[in-house]
Amino acid sequence: MKKLLLIITTGLHLITLAQVKREGMTDTERKGIIADQFIYETAPFPECHASTIVETPAGLVAAWFGGTREGHKDVNIYTSRFTDGKWTVPEMAADGFINADTRYACYNPVLFLAPDGELLLFYKIGPRVVDWTGWMKRSKDNGLTWGAAERLPDGILGPIRNQPYLADELLICPSSTERDGWKVHFEFTSDNGRTWTKGPDLNDAKPISGIQPAVLRHDNKTLQALTRSQNRTINETWSYDNGRTWDLLKQTEMPNNNSGIDAITLKDGRHLLVYNNVKPPESVKEGWGGRSPLNVAISNDGKNWEPLAVLENEPKMEFSYPFVIQTADGLVHITYTWKRKKIKHVVMNIK
Repeated sequence: MKKLLLIITTGLHLITLAQVKREGMTDTERKGIIADQFIYETAPFPECHASTIVETPAGLVAAWFGGTREGHKDVNIYTSRFTDGKWTVPEMAADGFINADTRYACYNPVLFLAPDGELLLFYKIGPRVVDWTGWMKRSKDNGLTWGAAERLPDGILGPIRNQPYLADELLICPSSTERDGWKVHFEFTSDNGRTWTKGPDLNDAKPISGIQPAVLRHDNKTLQALTRSQNRTINETWSYDNGRTWDLLKQTEMPNNNSGIDAITLKDGRHLLVYNNVKPPESVKEGWGGRSPLNVAISNDGKNWEPLAVLENEPKMEFSYPFVIQTADGLVHITYTWKRKKIKHVVMNIK
């Protein structure tokens, strides 16, 4: 592999990263990728998954869950901050203690910087996904320290894996459940998670399924959400009242291999999708194999997608659960699970 040190800015800090040209990949496949690195090289946990990243006035903050394995009661939420050109050593931000005697696994953190400067950390706790409950913590110092764990009201899970969307001071949280089939819904809070309302399910999972929506903006009233599914396709729902109500879930032409996706609307109005460009055989229902390659696509309308870059392409390996943001300087930052062992951070300059 050829490595080239680059100096780039995030609009907040001068940072140095290493651009990696992957063996077997063409320059076209790596187009727009200016830097990538692991957030950590070593950590006090053997496995990790489900990262999230946010821009704060003090720099980038990332979070993920880590422990013995997904679902094990020693799985906690860890964070790292990008300061002085490098990521800090992972620190535990939340654990799965319900009380002094009961501890479960943590899952799926989501970071969100509220307009008042409060950094919110949403996450889940439970013995398994179908039984998890919604929790959150707050930081007044851009993720340096965190307040006490707060359990969300019964039936409220918060943003399930992808980032919320703020519309007219209402935080619209894309969410989903898995107890009785994979079902998508949205939750709403106007006071940084202190009070909540909840919308209806947008599908009955028979046969259209969906979890983990990612929200795209089309105009000041029209939103689109793309979801992971068990239908071999990315599924979608549309809102025409700025996220207050949503259409029933339906399939798209884009493939999905039963793995998480993320998508954002860029400052120039185009849409960016990070996903595994894999469509499993129709006869295969479970155990769809590796989550590779991991791809980036771009669209003008949220319907027709063009390939943009390949982040990873190692057969039978797992590169999954991407999370993507665009920072104030226009750069795109993507984090994702690398073989369940590390969290990768990629920076792109989208032109």
